[in-house]
Amino acid sequence: MIGPRLVDVVVIGAGQAGLSAAHHLRRVGLQPERDFVVLDHAPRPGGAWQFRWPSLTYGKVHGMHALPGMELTGADPARPSSEVIGAYFDSYEKRYDLRVRRPVEVRRVREGEAGRLLVESSDGTWATRALINATGTWDRPFWPRYRGQETFRGRQVHTAQYPGPEEFAGQRVVVVGGGASGTQHLMEIAPYAATTTWVTRRPPVFREGPFDEDRGRAAVAMVEERVRQGLAPLSVVSVTGLPVNDAIRAARADGVLDRLPMFDRITPTGVAWDDGREIEADVILWATGFRAAIDHLAPLKLREPGGGIRLEGTRAARDPRVHLVGYGPSASTIGANRAGRAAVRDIQHLLADGVPAAA
Repeated sequence: MIGPRLVDVVVIGAGQAGLSAAHHLRRVGLQPERDFVVLDHAPRPGGAWQFRWPSLTYGKVHGMHALPGMELTGADPARPSSEVIGAYFDSYEKRYDLRVRRPVEVRRVREGEAGRLLVESSDGTWATRALINATGTWDRPFWPRYRGQETFRGRQVHTAQYPGPEEFAGQRVVVVGGGASGTQHLMEIAPYAATTTWVTRRPPVFREGPFDEDRGRAAVAMVEERVRQGLAPLSVVSVTGLPVNDAIRAARADGVLDRLPMFDRITPTGVAWDDGREIEADVILWATGFRAAIDHLAPLKLREPGGGIRLEGTRAARDPRVHLVGYGPSASTIGANRAGRAAVRDIQHLLADGVPAAA
């Protein structure tokens, strides 16, 4: 029997947050495969971007921030974002020799011996002094449950499986969700579909004008406060609103973005409200977001009664060896970069003297 491999740090996930963390680990002198290891479940570089639908071109991406130390330049805005960012991440991994192991499925993280954590995976077990969890949300699409859902005779699709607009040609489509994905789906599908209907739980908030630094800080502060309270993080759009551009203005003028309140039940042929209104549908497209993919951390009992993991900076309040990056307030490309740097700075103190740095 071969025992666990010993490392100082395990990074789980090689999206923006994981690569940022790995970069900063190298900058402070730690070596991949000797001092730290990066485990990624995806088949190739690109994080969650590699799974995005082809019609999401790079020009449609909102606020893709470069990884630390290497700009993304000369990208064709008409090229699928999955290809552009996948190639960029691939080049980044090679440039900094990060040696990401993939595809590796992390099954669970539990307490080990001598103060180490055991990371059990499809590629064996690592015993580590610190953990950087950068698993994002793509693997946990959120499917709401509504009365009668199992009786629907049409097709139900989540954003995670969105195939592009052509597959909805001639169909009656109900899009559920008030975020950026929901609006993008609607605007793409409308020219192909027989009809589209937009349904959201709350009235969408459209934001005019630039999203300046003050607005950005305010949005991050709202998410940070929830995380400090141990609550599940809010979605980005719930605190930033939907940015208005020319495409949004045109869709609103054409009635594509006329919103209805959430239906009360699903019928075999569509959706219905308790006031008697019904709409027939061939497809229900759930653009209802994602949840943090952190089930593998369950043995560590990090969750608070509110359902989230309370953080002090990037450090889990219940276990100073565990850092979450790309979670809560750092769930943006620029936030993930900063979180990766902050987590490594904190871990340096942990490795040096066995205690976490002050928050």
